[in-house]
Amino acid sequence: MKDVVFALGWVQSQEIEIDPALRVPLATALADYAPDVHEMLARLDNEYIVNAGDNKSPWEADGTYHLSVWNNVLTKTLRAVAVDPQAYALLRMAETHTAAAQLAAVPADATGVDLSLQPTKNARALGVLDGIAETARGKDAGPARTWDTAVHEGLLDEETHRADPSTPVGRLTATWLQELKNTPEPARAERLRSQGLDMARTWAQTRGMAEPTRTDLLAEVESSAHHAHREAKL
Repeated sequence: MKDVVFALGWVQSQEIEIDPALRVPLATALADYAPDVHEMLARLDNEYIVNAGDNKSPWEADGTYHLSVWNNVLTKTLRAVAVDPQAYALLRMAETHTAAAQLAAVPADATGVDLSLQPTKNARALGVLDGIAETARGKDAGPARTWDTAVHEGLLDEETHRADPSTPVGRLTATWLQELKNTPEPARAERLRSQGLDMARTWAQTRGMAEPTRTDLLAEVESSAHHAHREAKL
């Protein structure tokens, strides 16, 4: 997979073209590497930074092999894939499941950085995807609305993205999907851009987090999402 992403994205141009027939298959393949894509998007794990070069092989950690590519190579590839709203929905849903898993794994007694790191990383990863979406959907209002609607329909396809609310990960995912579903279609694009904040808020409430801690955490999450979104825009 690393060779494929480098072959596509290691070019001078900031915009690349991918055969439309390959966009969904590529998104599906990238979704299989969702934890790695999450870390590459967030750019807060040094292991993924030092192993991103084209001459770096996948590495093993905790019994699992991981891969990384340069940030600009990944971003250009994702932009080209995301032109297809179905492909973008696949990538977004994979990140949603990963983000929920990261939150659910935070120890109950975590404080300080140990408490804030995962929701902040989630916000960064989702913020980058927001920036990619802004480029993929285009600036013309009509096509942009069509793209948005197709993405929302893809995310809310219960047959494809069924979440089990009996598990912490499934509950976080299902709650966010229900919030998106309950949002009127004209407001869903904006609601999608607040996903990192919304998931962090639900998670904080589930943990019974003290109000001052929750307020500070959510402010940090919102700021992280905003900056990542701005960085990812063309």
